[in-house]
Amino acid sequence: MNINTDRFLRDLHKLRSFGASGVGKGVVRPAFSKADIDARQWLLAQFEAAGLEAHVDPAGSVWGLAEGPSLLTGSHSDSQPEGGWLDGALGVIAALEIARAAKESGGAAVSVVSFQDEEGRFGGTTASSIWAGGVSLEQADKFTDFDGVSFAEARASMASLAGDFVDPKRFTGFIEMHIEQGPWLDQAGEAIGVVTDIVGIRDINITFIGDQNHAGTTPMHFRRDAVQGMLDAISQINTAFGPIVSDSTVWTNGHVSVHPNASSIVPGRARFSMQWRDRDLARLNRMEDVIRVTAKAVAEDRGLQVELSDYWALEPVAMDARLKAALSEAAEAEAPAKWREMPSGALHDATCVSALMPVAMLFVPSINGISHAFAEDTNEADLVTGLKVLARAVSRLTN
Repeated sequence: MNINTDRFLRDLHKLRSFGASGVGKGVVRPAFSKADIDARQWLLAQFEAAGLEAHVDPAGSVWGLAEGPSLLTGSHSDSQPEGGWLDGALGVIAALEIARAAKESGGAAVSVVSFQDEEGRFGGTTASSIWAGGVSLEQADKFTDFDGVSFAEARASMASLAGDFVDPKRFTGFIEMHIEQGPWLDQAGEAIGVVTDIVGIRDINITFIGDQNHAGTTPMHFRRDAVQGMLDAISQINTAFGPIVSDSTVWTNGHVSVHPNASSIVPGRARFSMQWRDRDLARLNRMEDVIRVTAKAVAEDRGLQVELSDYWALEPVAMDARLKAALSEAAEAEAPAKWREMPSGALHDATCVSALMPVAMLFVPSINGISHAFAEDTNEADLVTGLKVLARAVSRLTN
């Protein structure tokens, strides 16, 4: 196939225009926002123009379907609340260019997908989880964002476009191209990462409940301060993780909510998120035990109540050997001695899709390792190299 790199870059920048933040190349395109829906409608038009069957499923994912059995490629096009222009979008536009070039050359059948809500307005990898059977549509419809909007309410904005779910049996495998979202390729001056496996992830909300009271008249020894409980729990969890974790284990408290959130009131409620990631399932489970035991112990010591939500989880996933080998051979051909095999510390739709078919992933560098931020970027030469690797691997797998 003859890929058109100028067309690829032009389309990538066009997708960036939907929800452009005005700060660098950043975008604000959360799932089911106007910018997200406008972008998905534009993608549908591109799929049709490429000779693919444009389709929307009930969860809001958009598809460009080739006739008959095909190799599926793609990623997602929704963004974080303050997102970069390449996270997910790169994989979707690279897939579009590969499918279009294959169609133009009369080559193999390649289909494209942009999954909905990978970034987690309603939990993370929502649409691909539904498609793969990890959660039912009925269950997902009850998920809510931090403003209380349900997934059912949000997806109603695309209901007039939606048809049935796509039958996964029509695909022979799935390849997702993505930015690394970490520093390793950029620091090493390497152009390509061929993913070996994707880490598992756990995400839970912990709420401490105490007594709301006057900040000036309530003695310290009399207080049941929810924030102090939260801070104590986070500190103790960090310490307890020490003997358990590896150098690649990560954990984050990315969301904090305090009630009533006023400087002259002893807070009566504090909620925080606890997310942890690792390649080892047993380690993930040991970390969960530490979190639950510590939170309950802190609550008891401080006279607080504690509530732990149901947690969201995805297991570690190894990449398919045949698909990975095709990417490795293509990387050596297009970027000799400037590529590596590496794990993915970030979550991707490929994790969910692996329940349905063989999957593989391809990374390009992230400048300074920055992602989930307006400053996210990759040199265009590296974007093109990634596209060429993907095209070569797809050609090998489909011929």
